[in-house]
Amino acid sequence: MVTVARVVVDVTGVDKPFDYLVPEVLAPRIAVGTRVRVALHGREVPGWVMALLEPHEAGVELDRLLPIRKVSSVGPSSEVVQLIEWASHRWASRRRPFFVSASPSTNVASLHASRYSPQRAVPTAQGELSSTRSDQTPLFADLFARGGGVVRVGPLVSGVDVVLAAAALGPTLVVAPTVVRARRLAAEFRRAGRTTAVLPDDWAAAASGVDIAIGARSAVWASVPRLTALVVIDEHDDTLQEERAPTWHARDIAIERAQRAQVPCLLVSPVPTVAARQWAGDRIVATADATSWPPMRIVDRNSDERWASSLVTSELITLLRDHSKRVVCVLNVKGRARAVACDACRTVARCEACGAAVAQFDHDTFACSRCGLHRPVVCLACGSQKMRAIRIGITRLRDELEAAAGRQVQEVKPTTTLDPAAAVFVGTEAVLHRIDRADAVVFLDLDAELLAPRFRASEQTLDLLVHGARLVPNGEVVVQTTVPHHEVLVAVASGDLTAHHATETERRRRLGLPPFAALAEVSGAGTKSITDQLASSLLVQVSAGEDRVLVRAANWDDLGEALRSIDRPKERVRIAVDPPRA
Repeated sequence: MVTVARVVVDVTGVDKPFDYLVPEVLAPRIAVGTRVRVALHGREVPGWVMALLEPHEAGVELDRLLPIRKVSSVGPSSEVVQLIEWASHRWASRRRPFFVSASPSTNVASLHASRYSPQRAVPTAQGELSSTRSDQTPLFADLFARGGGVVRVGPLVSGVDVVLAAAALGPTLVVAPTVVRARRLAAEFRRAGRTTAVLPDDWAAAASGVDIAIGARSAVWASVPRLTALVVIDEHDDTLQEERAPTWHARDIAIERAQRAQVPCLLVSPVPTVAARQWAGDRIVATADATSWPPMRIVDRNSDERWASSLVTSELITLLRDHSKRVVCVLNVKGRARAVACDACRTVARCEACGAAVAQFDHDTFACSRCGLHRPVVCLACGSQKMRAIRIGITRLRDELEAAAGRQVQEVKPTTTLDPAAAVFVGTEAVLHRIDRADAVVFLDLDAELLAPRFRASEQTLDLLVHGARLVPNGEVVVQTTVPHHEVLVAVASGDLTAHHATETERRRRLGLPPFAALAEVSGAGTKSITDQLASSLLVQVSAGEDRVLVRAANWDDLGEALRSIDRPKERVRIAVDPPRA
């Protein structure tokens, strides 16, 4: 019996699949997803089998087809290949990037025997142990029955209990924000008696069959036989979204995959996103420690005389001079807009429509980069027309902190070797991932995040606060701000995010932003060509900016259809669907 394989070649810029004959000698080793080598334009290239066809389905004479030359490796399962086809339309992308994410990093000749363990005891909400599926954690049982949902936990909760409860159903796929976090969780699962594979290194073990397969963002593409549940840890975390195009998000992939497999998907987070809550609807549960945050002290910079020229406030000086405390100072400055404040009453100028910080592009006009609103240069609090830029003065920030502390302050960069003698550190948000513990985490100017002209500004601020809270389980989080009554700060200080979520949801709905509409950002030299093609589409709206174009549609299907229908220009162009920083 002659079989034809439709192959997606692993060649940059080529998305069209090609048909090849399956040699009889290779047929037993070739399945959907298998990584092979084929001839293309006189050279041998790698590729993946996308589909196996009958000769009449190929639509071309068999004597014109070249044979597959070699089988290189086991590849993604047929289930994952179907998911890749969906994702290529959802993110208006070629298939190749998804195949790369779903494949082992090294060639795998064959799979091993499965390593499923007998059903073991799992912790319940009351701390008891259960070994039967009928006695699963009561808190999550309803979510399992209804196809999953959102689990709101405290910032110091690891998520181990949630995963073990899901693993009682059977093989479970877990996505964590980082590989380091995944390895730590894997150690906990092994101690609980579960066979575990950490991706990407243990790709073959996961594809062969284990109780729990876990990894970072790309683990959501892992081939897991007999999959019965998916869990996404910290679904709010920015690292779960790919920054390079296609800008897919592990949360969205997990939701779609679970729906196709008809298994529950649990999204775990101390600060669930609007997208997660909107998907879950009423399928949201909170653990007993969901409101247990470390103490948060809010420092109102308006009350400090040096509010416009220095970030070293009086309360910060007192904290730094306590030499018994290990202090981490965070200042995000790269790529952030400078805030403008009233010179009379010190109120930061904000957009009355969406709450973002506005920029003063000329003498008479404020402009909001988030929603596009323009208004006269007038303070909404006191009516003054005299404004001043709030300069952050980062050049000598470390020196200022050192002078105020009376002790050494180390500036931390990604490549910095930490000084064991240092007890005060300063850096961008990367410092939160380099330091393992602290008595206090100080956000020197959180307004740069809270008021940023990005529609996800509040969620990205909450992400920062969660990272800060995890460094100080027995300490405090200190926030310096000029908007002490901001809804995000009030919500975190009280431990109740309900009001904030309602406000943010209504804001997104009113402005037509995800998840209530579909959005894409087009940039690069070929932007004009794409804009001209989309201008006549009835499926999308196009809003042109200085160096980018935003494309909006009613839903992701319409957006994907419009973007995939255009002819890609020869010039370089980047299409970011659901852009993380718009």
